[in-house]
Amino acid sequence: MTHQANICNIVGILEDGENSLSSAAIKALAQTDVLIGSPRFIQTIAHLLKDTVEKKDFSGSIMQVPDWVQADLEKHKKVVVLATGDPLCHGIGAYLVKKIGIEKCHFIPNLSMFQLAFARLGLAWQSVKISSIHSKDMGEWTPNAPHNHPMRALLNDCQQHDLIVVYTSPDNSPKRIAKMLKIESLGDQFEMLIASALSTENESLSDWLSIDEAQHYAYGDPNLVIIKRIKSPQQAVLMGLDDDQYQQRMAGNKGLITKQEVRAVSLAKMQLKRNSIVWDIGAGSGSIGLECAQLCAEGFVYAIEKNQADYEIVQSNHQSRLLSNYRIELGKAPQGLENWENPDAIFIGGSGGNLAELIQLCLSRLNPDGRLVMNFITLENLNTACNTLKQMENIEWHYIQMQVSRSKAILNMQRLEAENPVFIITAKPMLMEY
Repeated sequence: MTHQANICNIVGILEDGENSLSSAAIKALAQTDVLIGSPRFIQTIAHLLKDTVEKKDFSGSIMQVPDWVQADLEKHKKVVVLATGDPLCHGIGAYLVKKIGIEKCHFIPNLSMFQLAFARLGLAWQSVKISSIHSKDMGEWTPNAPHNHPMRALLNDCQQHDLIVVYTSPDNSPKRIAKMLKIESLGDQFEMLIASALSTENESLSDWLSIDEAQHYAYGDPNLVIIKRIKSPQQAVLMGLDDDQYQQRMAGNKGLITKQEVRAVSLAKMQLKRNSIVWDIGAGSGSIGLECAQLCAEGFVYAIEKNQADYEIVQSNHQSRLLSNYRIELGKAPQGLENWENPDAIFIGGSGGNLAELIQLCLSRLNPDGRLVMNFITLENLNTACNTLKQMENIEWHYIQMQVSRSKAILNMQRLEAENPVFIITAKPMLMEY
């Protein structure tokens, strides 16, 4: 089966070339008609090939490899694709299976580079989180880095795991990782080890480095990074934080904040998932959006607030919670929303007088099965929202009125003090049947 002409052999190889190959891999290479891979690997095993072998460099052309393989298989040629280490661990393997089918793929894997590093260290890796930033360069990490920055997934991994191994690239380098951890105030929680040029005569493993030391450490290529937690983070409340844990602008004797009980119900109505993209329009104190970010660890929250004082309060509340998946902007919706990703959930806590327009825009941008949740304390805004929704086709919606009373001490007894009633509207596009 391995050497039939309609099967592509995907062979894992390490930097020491032939020395890393199994007898099955050497046999496949000796029989192949076409060899696809990186020039540095092709050169190291050229003596194992037939003189007539066609060699193809896939550097910068990875997306074309499935087409090359398919075309050569249709000509009944034997094809080998060379991949670093285990082709199915952040390698080309999964991409080939997706494009040409498992029935045309036969894998001869090698050790993953991270397995080699852990073996050198005598470090068990069954609990490791494997992460990769071996992707295109999107620039240095900044506090306002876009949601699709390749290093954001790594940052999420660092916030959720204690041991992470990272496949790097020349652009997304160990120094860039260290800088990101410093920017996100995680520098004291981790240490790093850099493994360079494994299985070559230039192989090097650093000591365990502080994040400050890693920013200035000289390393070779290719390399990978092991990140180990050395300080346990303080576990944050996911939702329903006490109101007084948020800074808030005061009006009379009360703070301008979505109260804890209303916040909990509103979050429930949003039907959040770990990877939800959320909009928070009229952020106020930021309580809703920040708790969405806590709940959606693999997602992202875009928030906007038009009032300068409230915007600064949200920034302060954000800075006190180490959340990298939250961004607040100063502005009046809908300006700027065109630059945000389509959301899975939207919360409107303030509309700035553009309520009808905002409802229509938000429902048009929601991802399938997304939810729009709105909080109102005035009958006028409730009426505007209801009339707008009534005029829209294929929208399901309902509202509840929530009235909470909190106990308050009086002498040695307790009485109830009523909070303002709040209307909570939930709307979503109907799922059409075809």
